[in-house]
Amino acid sequence: MTALTKAPSEIAPAAGAPASAALIGQPIPRLEDAAILTGQARYTDDLPVKPGTLHAAILRSPHAHAEILGIDVQAACAMKGVSAVVTGEDAKRFAAPFLVGVRAQMEHWCLAVDRVRYAGEPVAVVLADDRYLAEDALDRIEVRYRPLPVVMSIDQALSGDGEPLHPAVGSNIVNTRPFSYGDVNAALKAAEHRISATVHYPRNSCTPMECFVVMADYDRADGAYEVLSNFSGPFAIHPVMAKALKVPGSKLRLKLPPNSGGSFGNKQAVFPYIVIMGVCARVAGRPVKWVEDRLEHLMAATSATARRTDLEAAVSGDGRILGLRMEQTDDVGAYLRAPEPASLYRNHGNLTGAYRIPALDVVNRLAVTNKTPTGLNRGFGGGQLYFAIERLMHRIAVTLGLDPLDVIRRNLVPAAEMPYTTASGGILDSGDFQAAVEAAIADGGLDDLKTRRDRARAEGRLYGIGYAAIVEPSISNMGYITTVLTADERRKAGPKNGAQASATVSVDPTGGVTVTVASAPQGQGHRTVLSQVVADVFGLRLGDIAVNTEFDTAKDAWSIAAGNYSSRFAGAVAGTAHIAATRLRDKLAKLAASQLNVTPEDIRFAGGRVFAAGNPDNSLSFSRVAAAGHWSPGTLPDGTEAALRETAFWTPPPLKAPTESDVINSSACYGFVFDICAVEIDPVTAQVRIDKYVTMHDAGRILNPLMVEGQILGAFAHAVGTALYEEYAYGSDGRFLSGTFADYLVPTACEVPVPLMLHRESPSPFTPLGAKGVGEGNSMSTPVCIANAVADALGLEISTLPLTPARIAALIEKPEVAKPAGMAAVPSKAPATAGGRGLRGEGSRTVPASPEQVWAILLDPKELAALLPGCDALDLAGPNAYRAEVVVGIGPVRARYVAEVELTDLDPPRALTLSGRGSSALGFGEGSGHVTLEAAADGTRVVYRYDAAVGGKVAAVGGRMLDSATRMLIGQFFDRLIARAGGPAAVETSPSLLTRLLRLLGLRP
Repeated sequence: MTALTKAPSEIAPAAGAPASAALIGQPIPRLEDAAILTGQARYTDDLPVKPGTLHAAILRSPHAHAEILGIDVQAACAMKGVSAVVTGEDAKRFAAPFLVGVRAQMEHWCLAVDRVRYAGEPVAVVLADDRYLAEDALDRIEVRYRPLPVVMSIDQALSGDGEPLHPAVGSNIVNTRPFSYGDVNAALKAAEHRISATVHYPRNSCTPMECFVVMADYDRADGAYEVLSNFSGPFAIHPVMAKALKVPGSKLRLKLPPNSGGSFGNKQAVFPYIVIMGVCARVAGRPVKWVEDRLEHLMAATSATARRTDLEAAVSGDGRILGLRMEQTDDVGAYLRAPEPASLYRNHGNLTGAYRIPALDVVNRLAVTNKTPTGLNRGFGGGQLYFAIERLMHRIAVTLGLDPLDVIRRNLVPAAEMPYTTASGGILDSGDFQAAVEAAIADGGLDDLKTRRDRARAEGRLYGIGYAAIVEPSISNMGYITTVLTADERRKAGPKNGAQASATVSVDPTGGVTVTVASAPQGQGHRTVLSQVVADVFGLRLGDIAVNTEFDTAKDAWSIAAGNYSSRFAGAVAGTAHIAATRLRDKLAKLAASQLNVTPEDIRFAGGRVFAAGNPDNSLSFSRVAAAGHWSPGTLPDGTEAALRETAFWTPPPLKAPTESDVINSSACYGFVFDICAVEIDPVTAQVRIDKYVTMHDAGRILNPLMVEGQILGAFAHAVGTALYEEYAYGSDGRFLSGTFADYLVPTACEVPVPLMLHRESPSPFTPLGAKGVGEGNSMSTPVCIANAVADALGLEISTLPLTPARIAALIEKPEVAKPAGMAAVPSKAPATAGGRGLRGEGSRTVPASPEQVWAILLDPKELAALLPGCDALDLAGPNAYRAEVVVGIGPVRARYVAEVELTDLDPPRALTLSGRGSSALGFGEGSGHVTLEAAADGTRVVYRYDAAVGGKVAAVGGRMLDSATRMLIGQFFDRLIARAGGPAAVETSPSLLTRLLRLLGLRP
């Protein structure tokens, strides 16, 4: 359903009109888009730097778990243009470990100090005159590691078999908290059915277009830091950063840019780099700038938590849930990094979703693994929770032979019980869930979908329909995260609760209105919606309102809940702007009343004028009234304050601290989402095709329908990626294997269908404008709705995501017939060496020379140096052993490897083995190749077979790119060998732009 779009000029009232058409609720196109689409929007990297700014490049660990035995930075420091190299020793001198959200002896420094715990962890930073010099200097840093065993899964952490990542903690389960609400044991004992499920939700990320950017400076005289970064909040992390930099909060000035190229929660994770660059600026004595690249972001920025959920439900004969027991274990990566364990506790008040479940037992666990630390990711915690709950609802229906839709209907919270308090304390504020479901069924054409399913199945096709019903929490209670602490620990720490939002509305000497809020825009349309809200209050046009989207903690009003996360904007931020504008309007009304000889209650604002309600001709222009406090404060009535600026703070009334019994209303309000998904699965390719998707939303009062639908589409696109494409892949030794979009598959517009969007409005009684959040709902509901549809199509259990063709094929295809006895096995693609990304290949080339001539070339050090692509130096280190310096580039990454090369198994002039291993800032590489020389009519046939493994950044660029690069390097080797043997040299041509692009993507050798 597409809202009717009108241009602002059609909606805004004409100047001087006695009344204004309401702007709130109108589908006004985004005012921001003109600048963004024409390239005029200013992002962090576009902003000017201070004179003398150094540029940073980060050396990252190629190992997932290793002790750091030593770091030698002398060669890097000696390079021209390099000002400093910063290591963990500097971090220990000028910084402190980050605060941890649980009582655990876990130290997380901004730079590794004794060991690394995930591939990509920052180890050192080079500061140079430009980024190119800094990147080159990374190659000159030598780090000695001692690899340690890794823990790569929740199950491994739960087993207790792996080596503790944090020896002082002694376990890889760093926190366990049980909760009990009602008598679940009695419910299970009395229930007609006990139905269980175990599901696994994978790691993934929302991959914003713009990566992290930090500009940091240190004022030695004042002992203070100034940082400009595209940080998104929550600002509860500001004191975490200040403590890590060992300064009071007033000494850390954090500024946000006017635009951000997306965040989806991810940009809260820039905060460790803010601390790193602060330390760098202090060490170097100069400003520092760092821009994260895509590979760094995918490899080491953040991700959603992986979660294992075990459920057991007490179920009546008609499918009603009478009690629920759940165990949730989150993989938070190598460190429990703020604001975690937010993903596990954000939904604590709505653990039972949209359902009336009277009894609930929960055990929450936090597991650490040798992976990137997790953080906020669109819908954080919601996708994990609802994947478990809604898969359970589907299993109940299948087990009892019921229609899944009927099971959902029977368990929904009744409208008559709103506001409804859940077992764990969430207050579902408003809505008629049943009516929303029935409207989606009717308007979404469910009967037609069922007819399609029947017809498809009659033809032998795989077609299924799935459902999901959820509540979408918004405006998080800052106290929810303290639920991880026991009641006694909370008493000692002091109460935490609320969700302060702030906004400032001011008038200038010309009567212009400016709005500033403690929320940086990341695509939600701050400028447009805030203009609508404030223009309505003052009876002005959209163009009369200026919205300043920059933010500065030293100048602007803020609190720890500030930021752009947890769907706060419509309900909290825009609502607080409305409060500030209304207060300022009321002050202006008092000023106008004295001039118009009426009471303030009789004053109206509309059409750019201020007038008496009973006599519109008795009026003044808004600009004259608004400017009075600037130009003629002496004429104001006695006791009347000049109406120049109003700052408002607001926190939702129902947000209280957790009780002694751990009851918590974890969000201020809860929208409702009901989805219907129809899919068809190709039995040959195992590809899932979404035939139709219907999503019904009740997000309270809709402030701008056009932007609401944009938010829904964005969340839906992210969710399609989660359900069908995206997953962070790791090697068995912890190497990250999804470092480019060639391997981490983000869906494009071609893969994302446009859903049918339906709406209901049940205003929240708890927010100033009645609005609720809407930007995260589908990222919570859609993954499991698609999974339920696939389960319906296959008639099989679905317990994890993404539902890639390989995973679907494993479910629907029969096992391969065993090979006949004596038949040679096909070589596997596993690497010959342990760990890393495995490469294996074979081939042959003909060289126009005798075997003896080819042999002589291969054993001549000077000739071998000329043959090896990228070889800058080859020094004899022993009999047929060499030390080489080789520059290798794979796709977007390039580095200098220091390698050991050896020739063994010599059988002159017939065969030899060429082996090598090396390391660089990109990671490590090792492998061997067996070469045989066979006499042929036109020379020598050189047959080769190789096995290799790579790790670190090189492994992260993706299998297709590595395979392509390997073929290119081997081709170059043989082209040079043929030329050295007297054959025709390879013709050097400049590849076309298309060819270079295809090579970069690994699609052409």
